[in-house]
Amino acid sequence: MSNEEIIEKINNFLVEEFETDPSKITPDANLKETLELDSLDYIDLVVVIESNFAFKVKPEDFVGINTFQDFYNYVIDRVNTKELV
Repeated sequence: MSNEEIIEKINNFLVEEFETDPSKITPDANLKETLELDSLDYIDLVVVIESNFAFKVKPEDFVGINTFQDFYNYVIDRVNTKELV
């Protein structure tokens, strides 16, 4: 799966799951503020990531993820690492 395909898949499930305006999802936008995430939303986000990309997410993985680009990089890295294993 290419990086562009991963980002497109992420954006699609974020728009659907969090009912967010797609125009607000930009690489530099703040993930938490844009999606209005609370602690329960993070759980939903983890479930969606795990079901869409088939890897386990640990809570500490979100430390340092502030923007959508940070989030894309995290998922892309995990998907690519998983494919190498």
